[in-house]
Amino acid sequence: MLRRGRLPSALLALFLLVGGGVGYAQLESGDRGILPLDSSNTLEMGGIKVDVGGKTADEARYNGWRIAQREGFKALWAKAHGRPISEAPTLPDGTLDQLVSSIIVESEQIGPNRYVATLGVLFDRSRAGQLLGVAGQVNRSAPMLLIPIVVTSGAATSVEQRNAWQRAWAEYRTSQSPVDYVRVSGLGIDPLLVNAAQTARPGRGMWRNILDYYGAADVLVAEVQLRRVYPGGPATGTFSGYFGPDRRPLGSFTLTAQNSAAIPEMMTRGVQQMDALFGRWQAAGQLSPDPSLIVPEPPVIDEPVEEEEAPKPVEQAPASFIQVYVTSPYSPVGWLRSIPGVLEVREFGNAILSVRYRGSPAQLSAALNARGWRTDTSGTVFKIIGYAPTQQPTPAPSPAPRPPAPQPAQPATNTVEPAPGGAED
Repeated sequence: MLRRGRLPSALLALFLLVGGGVGYAQLESGDRGILPLDSSNTLEMGGIKVDVGGKTADEARYNGWRIAQREGFKALWAKAHGRPISEAPTLPDGTLDQLVSSIIVESEQIGPNRYVATLGVLFDRSRAGQLLGVAGQVNRSAPMLLIPIVVTSGAATSVEQRNAWQRAWAEYRTSQSPVDYVRVSGLGIDPLLVNAAQTARPGRGMWRNILDYYGAADVLVAEVQLRRVYPGGPATGTFSGYFGPDRRPLGSFTLTAQNSAAIPEMMTRGVQQMDALFGRWQAAGQLSPDPSLIVPEPPVIDEPVEEEEAPKPVEQAPASFIQVYVTSPYSPVGWLRSIPGVLEVREFGNAILSVRYRGSPAQLSAALNARGWRTDTSGTVFKIIGYAPTQQPTPAPSPAPRPPAPQPAQPATNTVEPAPGGAED
C-alpha cells in the first residue's frame, strides 16, 4: 500500500518539474527580438539593379556601386519633386561620395569580370537634403503602434519569435514615410503586450494602457497570410492592413515568391507596398487617432473644506440652594449678590439666608474668603462668622532725596567804580 501511494506523488512531482522547465524555457527563449533600424538621419533609395563588367571582380563591383549612386540620386530627386528622372541633375562622383553614407546590398552575384546586383543607397539627410529639396521636416501622422502578424500553417505569430515579416519591418527605413511608426523589438514584455491575440480584442481599457506604455496614439496591424505549395517550393503571401482596435480594413494585395529563399525579398516588397497603402490613407486624412483611446485624466478631487466648529458653550454647574447661617454682626447680603454664580439670596430673619448658587459650597466659601469674610464649613452647616478685610501691604518708604552737591565758589572780581563827580586825570 505504501508503494501505491508513493507512485502518484512521484508522477505528480515529475510532471510539475518538467512542466515548470518547459514554461521557463518558453519565457527565457533567446529566439526573439529584432531591433528596428534608426533611419532618422538618412534618405534611402533601394531596388537599383546593376549589371556591369570590369577587368577584375573588385573593379566590376566598384563600377556597380558608382552606377547605383548616380541612379539612386536621380531617382530620389525625381521622387522628392514629382518629376521624371530625365530632368534630375547629374552630379559628379566626388560630390556623390560626400552625400552617400552607405550602400545596401540587397542581392548580388559576383563573377570574374561581371557584377550583377540589386542595391540600395543611403544618403546623409543633412548633406543631401538641400540638393534634394527635402531639408525640412515631413508632415507625418500621429505615432502609430505597428503590429506585424504572419499567419502560416494556421498559427498567427507577431513578435513572439523571429520571423521574416518582423525582420522586414525592423530593417525598413521609415524616415521618408508619412506614417510615424512605433516599432517594437520583441524583447522584454513586448510578446505579452503586442501579439496576434491582442489585435482581436476591441476593449479600449487594455489598449489605452498599451498605447500609453509605447507612447503611441493608435494602432496599425500589418498582417500576411503565407501559403506554401510544398516545403521549400513556391509561396504566396496575402498582405492586409488594418487600423485601430476594431481592425478597420484598409486594403490588401498579393505577392509571390519562387521558393523559400525568395520569401525575405517578398516580405521586403510587401513592407514597401504596405507603407504606401498606409501613406495613401494618411494623405486622405483617414488615420486620425480614435478619441476613445486617449487616457482620461484622473478626476479632480475637491479637498473638503474644514469648517470651523462653533465653540461649544461652557457647561455650567447646575444651580442649587445653599443655606447659610450668619453669626457676624455685619450683613453679608450685598457681598453675596456680587459674587459671580449667585442667582438669588433670600433672607429668613436676621441669621438665616438661602443662597441660590451655581457651584459648590466650597467654591462659595472661597469667594467669600477672597472678599474678607470668614466662613466655617467644617460641619454640616455653612456659617459666616465674621468680617476681616484683607490688609493691603504697606508700601516701603521712598528714600530721602540726596542733597545737591556743593558747587565750587566763584572767584571775586575787583570792580572799581568811579567816584561821583570825579574828574578824569
